[in-house]
Amino acid sequence: MNANPAIRQEASSPQTSQPVVEAKGLGLTFETNDGPVRALADVDLTINKGEFVSFIGPSGCGKTTFLRVIADLEQPTAGEIFVNGMTPEEARRNRAYGYVFQAAGLFPWRTIEQNVALPLEIMGYSKAEQKERVHRTLDLVNLAGFEKKFPWQLSGGMQQRASIARALAFDADLLLMDEPFGALDEIVRDHLNEQLLDLWARTGKTIGFVTHSIPEAVYLSTRIIVMSPRPGRVTDVIVSPLPKERPLDIRESPEFLEIAHRVREGLRAGHGDD
Repeated sequence: MNANPAIRQEASSPQTSQPVVEAKGLGLTFETNDGPVRALADVDLTINKGEFVSFIGPSGCGKTTFLRVIADLEQPTAGEIFVNGMTPEEARRNRAYGYVFQAAGLFPWRTIEQNVALPLEIMGYSKAEQKERVHRTLDLVNLAGFEKKFPWQLSGGMQQRASIARALAFDADLLLMDEPFGALDEIVRDHLNEQLLDLWARTGKTIGFVTHSIPEAVYLSTRIIVMSPRPGRVTDVIVSPLPKERPLDIRESPEFLEIAHRVREGLRAGHGDD
């Protein structure tokens, strides 16, 4: 591929010097009744502190699997990975990350504040500390005033914001998000994309974000990781030159369209290598 040096950066040339996630030669093969399935192969990638990194690729390419390896929900079968210099298991035990799943996963019998407080209860925070953290995180996601509501009383977008608040409640520096807006309509999705960028700017979190949407990946990210069909490999790493503050209409700018074109090229090239 003909790389545009203005918008391309290799995984070995990080934007900042403090790595949060480091994967080296990472591979994962699932053993199934039909034989081994290679989900990931030879993944070399560093995510640095404060970055917003999106993963994009066809269904089954290992985007979610890679996120789950970071979170110690899956164990690699080759290579190594570190989270804040620890193994994923150590990072999980040290509550180094928050995880937002595709579905909000809120308990319908608990109020919004009770859902957000759940991990804090499990971790043994005092009632006073729980109340303060729940109030702060609900304010961060613009849900102040909805503490006493039940999930079924909120829209899908609001439920997903509550899920994000729950992941933020114990103040981990790393936020892992697995297609959190994939089931929402375009208008709601655009609104939540704006709010997520604002949240990222205010908190300084490092974010790993899985998506199938090229516009979403380009709009949100400082770097876009393009992955090939299974076994998932990193086929391109695209650095965004867009400013940190991004109104929605930036998606009509030549710079935005150029990055989106580059992502499409990377996805097509990945299919060609399969």
